[in-house]
Amino acid sequence: MSSGTPLWAHSPALGGGWHSLDAHLRAVADLAGNFAAPFGGQQVAYWLGRLHDVGKASCTWQAGLARAAVTGGRVGTDHKALGTRVAHERGLGGFAVGIWGHHSGLVDMQDLGPALKSRVTDGAAEVASAEQVLDGLVADLPADLRAAVPPVWREDRLVGEMAVRLCFSALVDADFLDTAAHFAGLPAPRVRPEADLGVLYERFTTRRAGKLATRRGSPIDALRERIYAGCVEAAERPAGIFRLAAPTGAGKTFASAGFALRHGHRHGKRRVIVAVPFLTITEQNALQYRELLDDERDADPVVLEHHSGVDFDAGGARRWARLAAENWDAPFIVTTFVRLFESLYARKPAAVRRLHRLADSVIVLDEVQALPPAMLMPILDGLRLLVQHFGVTVLLCSATQPDFWALSPFAHLEATDLITDLPAVASRLRRVSFEWQLDPSPTLAGIAAQAAALGCAMVVVNTTADAQTVFAQWRHTGDECDTAQRVAWHLSTRMCPDHRRRVLAEVRRRLDAGLPVLLVSTQLIEAGVDIDFPVVFRALAPADSLLQAAGRANREGRLAGLGRVVIFAASDARQPPSYRAAVGATLLHFGPGRDPDDVTALPAYYRSLYDALNLADPGHVGQRIQQARTRWAFETVASGPVIDATSGVRDQTQAFRMIDDDSLAVITPQAADPDERQEVDDALTRLRDAPVPAMGDVRRLQPYTTTLNRSVLRARPHVQALLRPVLGTPGTAGALVEWCGDYDDATGITIDTAVEGLVL
Repeated sequence: MSSGTPLWAHSPALGGGWHSLDAHLRAVADLAGNFAAPFGGQQVAYWLGRLHDVGKASCTWQAGLARAAVTGGRVGTDHKALGTRVAHERGLGGFAVGIWGHHSGLVDMQDLGPALKSRVTDGAAEVASAEQVLDGLVADLPADLRAAVPPVWREDRLVGEMAVRLCFSALVDADFLDTAAHFAGLPAPRVRPEADLGVLYERFTTRRAGKLATRRGSPIDALRERIYAGCVEAAERPAGIFRLAAPTGAGKTFASAGFALRHGHRHGKRRVIVAVPFLTITEQNALQYRELLDDERDADPVVLEHHSGVDFDAGGARRWARLAAENWDAPFIVTTFVRLFESLYARKPAAVRRLHRLADSVIVLDEVQALPPAMLMPILDGLRLLVQHFGVTVLLCSATQPDFWALSPFAHLEATDLITDLPAVASRLRRVSFEWQLDPSPTLAGIAAQAAALGCAMVVVNTTADAQTVFAQWRHTGDECDTAQRVAWHLSTRMCPDHRRRVLAEVRRRLDAGLPVLLVSTQLIEAGVDIDFPVVFRALAPADSLLQAAGRANREGRLAGLGRVVIFAASDARQPPSYRAAVGATLLHFGPGRDPDDVTALPAYYRSLYDALNLADPGHVGQRIQQARTRWAFETVASGPVIDATSGVRDQTQAFRMIDDDSLAVITPQAADPDERQEVDDALTRLRDAPVPAMGDVRRLQPYTTTLNRSVLRARPHVQALLRPVLGTPGTAGALVEWCGDYDDATGITIDTAVEGLVL
């Protein structure tokens, strides 16, 4: 190819021109460098950006692009080899894996060398063709790039591994943004200016005061205010790891946000990221945070809620869907543990592109007791690295604070407790008494009858099947045809978020009015949901779940005496296999006369649990993931080790997974209010038909998007016919589908629950 021939990165946008390769390389390099600057990776990310697409300069690739522009097909020629080789040879070493994976994902470092050698050999002519113009295309490329890599990234394998992830994130986010800007006809990628957390803290403080002034008072408001003031005062402390161990109902939602915003302002942090275990909490908390932080005068909303089950980088996702993946370009993020930590240890570009936003942030982990024990080693080690090397402050919040310091990643870390007199605070906030129905065992029908006799009670069970059983006992209590007269209500993730929101609003209204109300729920009700029953029945579960359920009884302390919490082991109830060790540890430390609200006994419970799970055993999945991380085995971490060299099949049971089984994201437009149904249908149509699916449409559908366990598809093949594709294919990971089957106005998606096991 002659030196005067223009080189292109992408075909013309609709009604626009071609995308210059030189302009694309420069734009991606500058943007990636800016993204990585907060954690010291500016030069690494810059040169990854400058080199990531230099292979497109080959004659073969340029000819393929010209054909693809006419046919709409793929170029069909690999372009990653030259940039990977140059980056590696000139001193970036293993960081060159980011160029190799900028479309397909990070690979195991031990596989990079052989794969690169094979590609350079097989495509020698293409590589040589691009290399002929390299000096002109990247004229500022130094002969030695070793100084770009901070020394500690080379010296400590785990620090380096995390740095690769963050630099890769900066690269692919910059690449996606510049590519999307070209095809959208924009002059440059749209990147939001850094927010002033001081302004947001003042707004939060003012609006919080106004909100509290209009709410109904509670006997424990003074203690909540004291806790809030202590958290805000502690925000002045140096960055690091903080703990907020406050009993349920102590106001952790406001206190943690106040701490995070003030700490972020005082220490120059860029954003606040709040992660919670369940979708129910993201829905509730995001609504409150929007009321306190969003302002119509802002160009963009302050609060971004991200919990969509859509994986835009899955095999079935269209190319443009990947460009629309969420990158957390907002000052206040509300997300789930699954989204946060599976992104941290993912390998695919769309899932990883948001990671660079973690650097120089405040991460609030709410209800931290719900982190899956099997994954604690990599989770805690990731947090340790982010705090020690990437400018992050972490706040761990829980009424049942786990003893993470009994585990090796945290063993030598200092932590600052925001509440220093926890036993005294817990004693002042004690609002319930415990009763135990373990022997003889009741039945679920018996528990339902006990609750119904009270007229106002909540039952929390472990599976959707058990929730259906209890609700069926109540189904005809009151006038079920009239919502205003209905007494019995049901909550599970069979119901979409908007449906759950409406149920909670009606249940709260009835509680406030002193009307009869019965509610059965899976454990999604426990963590962070603000609801106040006089009596709570809780199926036997891990100690932290028991105490969390207790936090929904007499929550505001308005009863003349104590609320009641009845812990039962029903003979016909189901218990998830993952509960076995935790329930065993619970019964070892708690039971009749030994109630789970003894905060001094919780550390011993957690240590027993960690011992029972063998978390320190080198053969444990968490330890194997750690071993893979020290080898920079990115694909092994994300997908498990290879178990069949011929087929390349991997053992996914040894991969990093926050949940045991992947779920399918399902949109339920049937659940929308009639006034909103057309808008929901229109958003669905746009997602199916648009060449570039809009993230705004995905967000618009979040209130009507729930999940189904994939075991439904395996055990009930006819269910497949009830799933209409929206993005991807229903049987593949990352798909988004529309539910076309029955949707009950009380219990949501109607499927035989016996096949699903635990669905929260």
